[in-house]
Amino acid sequence: MTDLLTALALAIALEGALYALFPEAMKKFMVQVLNQPDSLLRRAGLTAAIAGVALIWLIRG
Repeated sequence: MTDLLTALALAIALEGALYALFPEAMKKFMVQVLNQPDSLLRRAGLTAAIAGVALIWLIRG
């Protein structure tokens, strides 16, 4: 459980750093995301989730 909370905290910290360092770029990115079809976002999210699990498996394996 500690590892999960640590991973979530790291994700929040990284996202916060992106917003702090590149606010205009993040606004433009959000507009682009809002204009994408749901199917594309779903595929991208699934791909990212699979890649993340694979990386954890490789690192922890």
